[in-house]
Amino acid sequence: MSKVINHPHGTFCWSELCTHDWAKGKAFYTSLFSWGCDDQLIGDDIYYTMLQKQGDDIAAMYEMPQQQQDETPSHWLTYIAVKNVDECALRAKELGAEIIAGPHDVMDAGRMLLLKEPGGATFALWQGNQHQGCKRLGELNTPYWHELATRNSEKSREFYCQLLGWKSEVKAMQGMDYVLFIANGQPVAGMIEMTDEWPADTPPHWMIYFAVEHCDTAVNRAVELGGQVCVPATDIPEVGRFSVILDPQGAVFSVLQSAMDDVKS
Repeated sequence: MSKVINHPHGTFCWSELCTHDWAKGKAFYTSLFSWGCDDQLIGDDIYYTMLQKQGDDIAAMYEMPQQQQDETPSHWLTYIAVKNVDECALRAKELGAEIIAGPHDVMDAGRMLLLKEPGGATFALWQGNQHQGCKRLGELNTPYWHELATRNSEKSREFYCQLLGWKSEVKAMQGMDYVLFIANGQPVAGMIEMTDEWPADTPPHWMIYFAVEHCDTAVNRAVELGGQVCVPATDIPEVGRFSVILDPQGAVFSVLQSAMDDVKS
């Protein structure tokens, strides 16, 4: 797939690892996904690292301040592109979201907003300027799919559709209703309802799936690097084979071997 220059409104544009240990987190992911990295000094021995595929930025990571680590586990944060962050901030508050930070400029890279939607999941909005976001999509070892796990699917669906102009479709999948979110005529994300089978202490969240060539190989490699398997490699008919993994610092992500011919090397 050709390189991405611009991310349309309502599409996922960036993924950011917020970790308790920058050095160990970088070693884990660069080894797992064969990523390169560009460490950018942003403070006294503090780096914001661009994670790269063949020199192109596809995600980023940084180490959370100690005071934040005491309250927040390591996690992946997903960003959605919007035309106007400030207008979205006002609308999000009207729709019941909690504004955590912003809107504010990130130097000349763009303007962002961090928020928690009424269903409880945290995510960010991004109005790109010099940095539009991930430069490669639809390729191996890049973010491929985003999935919201929520305890109130109706509330969450209403929020995203009203805020971002998404449409939604319900598909039956393995005995449950799976919601597809549609933007610009294309599926951009999914949503599942968290049942009583989910641990009570698991909060609503956005899950990032990274495309891999072989799911089982990626899982084995993650374990060798110190990761833990949360959901073992599992087949989903017509979709592919996936696994949920906990990295050594406690951040959760998924890998997906797509059954569809839409992922390039």
